[in-house]
Amino acid sequence: MGHGGNVIDELMTDHREVEELFGKIEALPSGHKDRKMYADQVTMELVRHSVAEEAYLYPAVREHVAGGNTLADKELEDHAEAEQIMKDLESCAADDPQFDRLVRMLMTEIREHIADEEGNLFPRLRSACPADALDDLGGKVRMAKKTAPTRPHPSAPDKPPANKMLAPGVGMVDRMRDALSGRGKKG
Repeated sequence: MGHGGNVIDELMTDHREVEELFGKIEALPSGHKDRKMYADQVTMELVRHSVAEEAYLYPAVREHVAGGNTLADKELEDHAEAEQIMKDLESCAADDPQFDRLVRMLMTEIREHIADEEGNLFPRLRSACPADALDDLGGKVRMAKKTAPTRPHPSAPDKPPANKMLAPGVGMVDRMRDALSGRGKKG
């Protein structure tokens, strides 16, 4: 979290971190307790990442990219699907029969989403949006991730201004719950 650079560089760094966590999950045998810890870490990173994209990236896509409304709406649909999978995964232990199925579904959904963003959305935004605006968005995304929720909230608003107003408060509650429970930490 907080890598520096323009919005595209920032989000691509997040993508690499999520893929690294996926690799750690895949390297462990089914039922291993650390798979849950890594799944929680993936969820925490993905939720922060998604909240920041919804607050700043997709509004910029709508503003600067031809056909941006359609593109942004498709990305929001992807987020909603992934968020529901993460919500279902939240209550599963690593040895739960549903855990492996849900993790595979999440990996597939996120890998397809990343490929679409990096292969389609990011190049279109880079060519349509001024470099200084991309840099400014990078800073806004980094700030949003610091206060964003860390748990999936499928019914929360995903468009400004409501998402920008609610995310910091929900994020504070999520981080307090994470600290008290040890969620995402090796136990």
